[in-house]
Amino acid sequence: MRSAIARIGEERYHSRHPFHRLLHGGGASRGQVQAWVLNRFYYQASIPLKDAALMSKSRDREFRREWRRRIDEHDGRGDNEGGIERWLVLAEAVGLDRAAVARHEGILPITRFAVDAYVQFVRERSLLEAVASSLTELFAPKIHEERIAGLLRHYDFANDRTVSYFQRRLEEAPGDVEFGLDYVLRNARSRAEQEACLAAVRFKTDLLWAQLDGLYHAYVEPAHPPPGAFVPGAP
Repeated sequence: MRSAIARIGEERYHSRHPFHRLLHGGGASRGQVQAWVLNRFYYQASIPLKDAALMSKSRDREFRREWRRRIDEHDGRGDNEGGIERWLVLAEAVGLDRAAVARHEGILPITRFAVDAYVQFVRERSLLEAVASSLTELFAPKIHEERIAGLLRHYDFANDRTVSYFQRRLEEAPGDVEFGLDYVLRNARSRAEQEACLAAVRFKTDLLWAQLDGLYHAYVEPAHPPPGAFVPGAP
């Protein structure tokens, strides 16, 4: 089961997408970076909604206490400003209006559809499948490391403060994914349960890939943002 999950990451994780290669290699224009930051924020802001829906499925207090940490990591708690706030700092650094980003103005339709589908998936499927869908975090450290290095090397807006979201996830994600993976490995006993978990991981990689497909089509090639979407350089 563990090796099957790893194979999904090797084959399907969005680190392989051409948009990320463009971004991390320094080839993205200011407008393309802005479009990525804007659209990705909708995903970041929806993660606590997904996690709240997931927690509502469990009557195990210890499970909820452990999973609640993920909401705090994004919404913030105490001295931790949270991942959502860190992403808004990045948005301001790339020249976006903070309030407009927070209102999700100008996001692509595919972004909304893909992210909303993820939240709905967690609401509708079993707790086991919902937890399994989070296991793409197994593959995230490498992309965070590449992103930190690439942004700092190639873009003037990048500094320790503006890339702090990714740096913090390198610290937070290992504990999150260890708990989630252990839960899946212990509870996916039947072949049907194991296949459902693998399908959940594939679903998550598909929606992450679809978001980048939308960005590539709208802002790279053929660079045709749909009506109502963010247009680089527009007043």
